[in-house]
Amino acid sequence: MQKEVLLMKSSGIGGQAVLEGIMMKNQDRYAVAVRKPDQEIEVCVKEYKSIAKGRKLLNLPFIRGIFSFIDSLVLGMSTLMYSSQFYEEEEENETGKKESENEKELKKSEKNSDNAFKDTTESVIMTVTVIFSVILALGLFVVLPSLISDFAKKKFAISSYTAVAVIESVIKLILFLLYIILISRMEDIQRTFMYHGAEHKCINCIEHGNELNVENVLKSSRLHKRCGTSFLFLVMAISIVFFIMIPVQQPALKILVRLLLIPVIAGVSYEVLRFAGSHDNLFVKVVSAPGLALQKLTTKEPDPQMAEVAIKAVEAVFDWREYLKNLEEDEPEK
Repeated sequence: MQKEVLLMKSSGIGGQAVLEGIMMKNQDRYAVAVRKPDQEIEVCVKEYKSIAKGRKLLNLPFIRGIFSFIDSLVLGMSTLMYSSQFYEEEEENETGKKESENEKELKKSEKNSDNAFKDTTESVIMTVTVIFSVILALGLFVVLPSLISDFAKKKFAISSYTAVAVIESVIKLILFLLYIILISRMEDIQRTFMYHGAEHKCINCIEHGNELNVENVLKSSRLHKRCGTSFLFLVMAISIVFFIMIPVQQPALKILVRLLLIPVIAGVSYEVLRFAGSHDNLFVKVVSAPGLALQKLTTKEPDPQMAEVAIKAVEAVFDWREYLKNLEEDEPEK
């Protein structure tokens, strides 16, 4: 039976969807649960050392958000690559059915000898991919809107900096929404968004005081205030405020200032999201509303098998029974 406690507090766990699976992180430990092609669930638990761990300066408010964002990029890409290997192996197995036993043994030997090289290669690929992704995002959502707004300024002889900044902000939001809408229509991405929904449902299930089982998970909301989608929207919204408040007219200098402000904006956005994740008042509801609305695009309703995968990932790194016990103890008496 599902219940709702009056006092809701953050569990501190978070995660992301991967290829046919989910990653859940709790403090320094994370687990990746993947539904393999044979329908078995593979769970891998590891430790992740944050860039900011043990460094007091990097854990200060408004600074910690910058490194938390970097951590999420690195860990996210690493777990995505881990989940994809199961389906690469499936393709290799399909090809291998046509090979002789000698050929299989030879390939197995070669594979074992190349493990170290493969690990190094994957690390390099992951680093390059993260860097490329960041550059692409900055180009699409920072540089391009700035160039288009400057073009509009010259084309229509707009003299007001505020007006140009507003145009730039509108273009940025349109590009962001179009990007989300377009990728949400891709078939493979739709399944990932279903797992994304399962991840949120699991966390909501626990944080609302319910036992973690498939039935309760499926009944829970697929929207969550601490979601990465909400973080990205906050980055967009807060950047608009910063860019309007800091007027720069020269096009090249303006782009440079925009780029230099990104870490500051990320730090502020992280603190707002962190506050929203552990509070429930009118301000939080207003701030969270646009991000929650966007999550209707980036999350989909999962099936029971996806919920099962999400539960496996949570249970590998988080004692939800102890959490619920503490939650009940903290609940005020009626």
